[in-house]
Amino acid sequence: MASHPEQLTAPALGAWLDVCRHGALLAFVLIAALFAWRAPGFLGAGNLANILAQAAIPGILALGLTLVIVGGGGNVLAGGLDLSLAANLGLCAAVQAILVNAGYGAPLAIGLTLACGLLVGTVNGLAVTLLGLSPLLTTLASLNVVAGLELVLSENTVLPASAPWLDGLALGSLLGIPAPGWVLLATALVLAVLLQRTPYGLRLAAVGDHPEAARAAGLPVRALVFSSYLLAGGCAGLAALLSVAWFSGSTPGSGELLLPVVAIAFLGTVFSWRSQPSVGGTLLAALLVGMLGNGFQLLGVSSFLVNGVQGTLILLVVAAASLRKEGSR
Repeated sequence: MASHPEQLTAPALGAWLDVCRHGALLAFVLIAALFAWRAPGFLGAGNLANILAQAAIPGILALGLTLVIVGGGGNVLAGGLDLSLAANLGLCAAVQAILVNAGYGAPLAIGLTLACGLLVGTVNGLAVTLLGLSPLLTTLASLNVVAGLELVLSENTVLPASAPWLDGLALGSLLGIPAPGWVLLATALVLAVLLQRTPYGLRLAAVGDHPEAARAAGLPVRALVFSSYLLAGGCAGLAALLSVAWFSGSTPGSGELLLPVVAIAFLGTVFSWRSQPSVGGTLLAALLVGMLGNGFQLLGVSSFLVNGVQGTLILLVVAAASLRKEGSR
């Protein structure tokens, strides 16, 4: 009896996706080797430290997005999504710069900056869980509202901010690793333990993978999904602290971070052995995107091409997820 075309292609698709998944780390190494060959100074200790520092801000935002994707479902096509994270960072950075310029000390400035990020995350979480709104539409609307608030606070200008603790956060280093890099690594470690070694993380993953089964088992589905948006907002506040320190103030245009953040979070699924969102995968993806930007800069390639590469990576990951879904049928 003749087989249907889709029956013939499903095993091939599965094999192709296995190759993509297991070859992701090899691709990472090959790209690094290419830049080491073509870009002078790429493997220098100072440049590697710079890559880690540059990856810190989008990496922390992507870690927050990873939490939302885990809680909304491992499928990047239908899972949770937060498109407001970059705008949230911009608003938090404006708040922080205003507080620093007003003479407030580090504890209050840090606390209110983080609170601002958590507040935006709270609004997003309530809209998705209590009102039942689409995460895509909710966070898209939130993006515009939050970006507007940032423009009102900053009057669409740069807000310089200077303080000794900001200088330490931007310029400090330990064991050759810059302070922003340590913040990224520490955040990844905390979230990895939270997701993989605590009942909370297991329940959040269960809610994302099998929401109906989780609800039948008595898990607080809405509360868990809400918490993922709340923690993502906290990550935006934390990234804002680094942003103000790194750029010596609040700068308009934080929305440009949205593309690399989404690219990193989606690429994280490729670096996962189970093709699921994970902290380790997101961290590797953040380093890859940072490495691409740095390598192209050393080669004198236009930043527009970097954006094109990031967009292409997102398209490839989404296409792979779609093919994987078809191949599993």
